[in-house]
Order: sequence, then structure tokens, then C-alpha cells
Amino acid sequence: MLKQPFSARLNNRFSTLVAPASGRAWPALAAGVLWLAAGLCAGYWMFQFWGRGPLVPVAAIAGNPIQADASSVARALGALPEVQAATPVAPPAASRFRLIGLVSQPGQRGAALIAVDGQPPRPITIGSVVDGELVLLSVGQRVARLGSTRGGADPLELSLPETPK
Repeated sequence: MLKQPFSARLNNRFSTLVAPASGRAWPALAAGVLWLAAGLCAGYWMFQFWGRGPLVPVAAIAGNPIQADASSVARALGALPEVQAATPVAPPAASRFRLIGLVSQPGQRGAALIAVDGQPPRPITIGSVVDGELVLLSVGQRVARLGSTRGGADPLELSLPETPK
């Protein structure tokens, strides 16, 4: 019969597990660590091949390129919105033409000296084209009437500027 106390017998059994006293335990411990490393490595590569789907070419994955809205990006970065310029409105037809002079005699044809869009004035006889579809319809004592060749719109009247006295 053994005459050792229970605690001493218990310490002897666990002491060989925690710190092997003999030289035989070290090779077994090293072999266990190596087999554990080999098993983890094999498991890693098994999951790598097992979890992979079919290979897809890169070109098949590529979709439409991302379109960035420049104004949205500028607002996000703190830029102030730009004041949009109004679309240029065509000036009224009367402001495009300037009557410089007239030649008219009762019962005869007349002519007018008209400047278009700030260009140098040119002489235009009755029935001649002034600009685009506008023609000189008639001349009066101080007035020239322009109208469309189609006759659809109201005639435009140009008058001579007042002369200083």
C-alpha cells in the first residue's frame, strides 16, 4: 500500500502532463504540435478549394462605368450653386432696325436707308429684302413700313428720329 497523501499522488499525475519530467514526453508533444499544424493547413486549403465558385472572366463582371454628376459632387464639397444665365432672348424686331433716312415722292417708288443690328446703313428700295423674310413695303413722309413676304405678321413701322431744333 502507498503511504503518500492524496494531494501528493494527484500532483504527480498532473505534473507529468504540465511539465514532463522524463525526456520521452518532448518528442510526443512536438509530434502533436506538428500534426495539429498539418491538420490546420490541410483544412485551410480544403476550405479554399471547396468554397470557391466557378471562375468568371473579369470582362464579364465589368458593368457600366459609374457616371458622376459634376454639380452634385461640387455641392457635396461645399461649392455654391452657380447662377444660371438666362437664355438670350431675341430683341424685339423694332430695336434691331434703325431708320436713318428716306427718299419718297408721291406716286413714285421710294427708298429707305436702314441699319440692321448696328451694321452700317444700306439703301433699300420698296419690295427689296431688308433682313431674312422682312421686306420694305412702303415709305411715307417720316415712316418706313417693313413686313413679311408671307404677309402673316403685322407690319413693323420705323420712324425717323426727331431732329434737334
